[in-house]
Amino acid sequence: MTASPEARTQGLRRFLTERPAQPERCELCAVPVEADHRHLVDTEKRALVCACAPCSLLMQQPGAAAGRFRTVPNRYLADPGHGLDDNAWEALQIPVGVAFVFRNAALDRLVALYPSPAGATESELDPATWTEVLGGSRLAELLEPDVEALLLRRTDGHCECHLVPIDICYELVGHMRLLWHGFDGGAEARAALEAFFADVARRARPVGEAVRP
Repeated sequence: MTASPEARTQGLRRFLTERPAQPERCELCAVPVEADHRHLVDTEKRALVCACAPCSLLMQQPGAAAGRFRTVPNRYLADPGHGLDDNAWEALQIPVGVAFVFRNAALDRLVALYPSPAGATESELDPATWTEVLGGSRLAELLEPDVEALLLRRTDGHCECHLVPIDICYELVGHMRLLWHGFDGGAEARAALEAFFADVARRARPVGEAVRP
């Protein structure tokens, strides 16, 4: 039987009407989570997962989930006494002005990533280079495997270095992928980058005030 024009229009409307956004949910217990919810690192899948407050607290306990999930800390640290110059940055062999480095516990090695239009791109990082460039930093000594990163930014011959939660590094990668236009990223991407690092600097405490995550 052939549907009437009115019926066909009503059927199409289901696909044309915007549906309300679904709330994010905890990926362990499925309850809705707030916009500023915590994240866990799934060490088996090498992925970030959303978590409600009770689940994130639970996964901080020794032995929880056999160590598969690790709660991403919420600390931001700076080491005013340790700086990097252009020579140090060149030794890292990172082709752009922003990168982050973390220790992959399962692989037992350091991983260096930088944002690009294609997403997070890995750069080979020789352990000897890490020791030479960042080994003297107190931030490197405090870095928690899998869940924290050293966030680096090179500007005007100077390199900033902060210890940050690893989830914000992937947040930065996502922003740059969405906003990047042309060869240099464009004005919108540069403005977003400035705002991001200004927020990191505002949150960061001197390393002497550090506490365990």
